[in-house]
Amino acid sequence: MAEQFTKGGQEGWFHDRGYWGGFFHTYDNFQVGREWDKPRKVHIFLPRNYEISQERYPVIYMNDGDTAFFPGGAYQKTWNVAEILTRLYLSNQIRKVIVVAICPLNRDYEYTHAPVKGSDWGGLDNYSSYLAESVKGFIDANYRTLADAETSLVLGSSHGGLAAFYTAIKHPNRFRCVAAFSPSFWVGIDSAMDASLFEFAGSFFGTLESSALLFEASKTLNNPDKRLKIYLDWGLVREGGFHNSFIEERATARGREMRDILVKDFGYRENENLFVVEDPTGEHTEESWSSRMENALKIFFGI
Repeated sequence: MAEQFTKGGQEGWFHDRGYWGGFFHTYDNFQVGREWDKPRKVHIFLPRNYEISQERYPVIYMNDGDTAFFPGGAYQKTWNVAEILTRLYLSNQIRKVIVVAICPLNRDYEYTHAPVKGSDWGGLDNYSSYLAESVKGFIDANYRTLADAETSLVLGSSHGGLAAFYTAIKHPNRFRCVAAFSPSFWVGIDSAMDASLFEFAGSFFGTLESSALLFEASKTLNNPDKRLKIYLDWGLVREGGFHNSFIEERATARGREMRDILVKDFGYRENENLFVVEDPTGEHTEESWSSRMENALKIFFGI
């Protein structure tokens, strides 16, 4: 059963899919902030007792919101986040959270900051500002959130993982927590080459240390008062097609490079403020990211 409502000037609808962990508010034409920001779909998953409690909750802002709860995206797959949260709540492993799943309009463009051969690119700076200011501003004004940066997590995978990392390093006053699954740190370095040459790539096409991403990140990463809590992961399976043989291979190579830079150049400590997972059976798929999400959420919101 769905019921319509208006909140903060936005028309949404309440729907309950029967998850013990919570229910949904969905905005089909969510348009906040700047006048040129186009409407998009946003799903919000609220704790089951949200309407009857006075509690305030940490918030997860999730890129690729069309795959967070329901089958969607290019391959009609899902992370099944509502099921994950229900399991974690029932076993009392994490505190209750609000999840805000933002659906992309032009994924390649919104989630990249540098050229990618054969794709739209370059909208990430605007998207990160939109997420940090417009979306988070609306959520904090209209829902009972813990609005502090330390209780605000931005999360994503692949290009969405790059976008999550970029958003946190550009807006540390809004997000002090980031989870990047199989992140595309290779964008702007390996992304300009012909993928058929990937086996010869190595670091031939440049290093993360000299990349545009690290140039943008260095101000935040060098500031101990704005220290981020960072989760990174990737899978080690290389069979099964281009997504594993190239994209996940590059995510692994550049992810390891990022880990080493964070430790060596910026003083991060693994298992303290930097958490890195290599999944021996992990692929570049929603199923793999979903299987690792429980562990990631326990790092940020564990009881």
